[in-house]
Amino acid sequence: MGRDVGAADATGKPEGPGPVVGVIRAAQRSGGVGPPPVWTVLPASGILRSRVTRSRRAPYTLFLPRRSPRSRGPRSGFVPLSISAFFPAYNDAGTIASMVVTADRTLRALTDDYEVIVVNDGSPDHTGEVLADLQTRYPNLRVVTHQKNRGYGGALRSGFEHASKELICYTDGDAQYDPREFRLLAENLRDDVDVVQGYKIQRNDPIERIIIGKLYHTIVRTMFGLPIRDVDCDMRLIRRHVFDEVILTQDSGVICVEMMTRITQAGFKMTEVPVHHYHRAYGKSQFFNFKRVGRVGIDLLKLWVQLVLLRGLRRRRPATPQATREA
Repeated sequence: MGRDVGAADATGKPEGPGPVVGVIRAAQRSGGVGPPPVWTVLPASGILRSRVTRSRRAPYTLFLPRRSPRSRGPRSGFVPLSISAFFPAYNDAGTIASMVVTADRTLRALTDDYEVIVVNDGSPDHTGEVLADLQTRYPNLRVVTHQKNRGYGGALRSGFEHASKELICYTDGDAQYDPREFRLLAENLRDDVDVVQGYKIQRNDPIERIIIGKLYHTIVRTMFGLPIRDVDCDMRLIRRHVFDEVILTQDSGVICVEMMTRITQAGFKMTEVPVHHYHRAYGKSQFFNFKRVGRVGIDLLKLWVQLVLLRGLRRRRPATPQATREA
């Protein structure tokens, strides 16, 4: 974090070499085809070594629907709204740089009023160093650092809390989703839509994660009555005013179930769009593994009691005579 990364001029462009220059150049050469490059930090030198990850099964073409007349502006896909994009990151030193660079370029093409936020959830690897370097080059980048790991739910809650724009979009910092598809989310946000929810075109994970994911999704949809196709697809765009009514409490990975259940119960309107999903090329999942299945099951049961069972009992409770007279 104390390395000499090169000076920056008033425009934020580096005058000298630094460990993320290669990330910037690679993102500029990507041309919108395939997933963003994944970069590995070499601890001794701070150099970032690239290796472009490509899924054999996932298509590379980015589908973008025709823009409505009201969204047309001086740039392609320009929208007259402010956008916050954030990434929860834990041990994502090898991917977070390309995610930030790609998100910055994508949002800059959509609006002049945007910010990119990374929530570093107590990462013991070099995530903090990479982010400190990126902040010298990207003035719209904000970093929120947790001294201790708060869990995936804690990182999401922190991201929503620090987002300051009218629209909030997020995805994970592990590069399994493509930040260029933030544009796809924005272009599907109509005036009567509060949430744009992604769903995976094809899941690119090891077979055990695919099986656990399908089982998890079936159980969750049945327990909570969720009308969406893919509750664990962490590619979403949400209007800020939604969180005036939706208060999140979970610190674990079941926060996505809590969020979508509360949004559904509050009557907000959602639309769904297909997004690409790529295999993990760096690090390992912190949520879907067999050791955590029992704890996730307990968390889901507690959440079901709170959001479904008790809520149903309160709604069925007959009105008191006094409340009836007042009505």
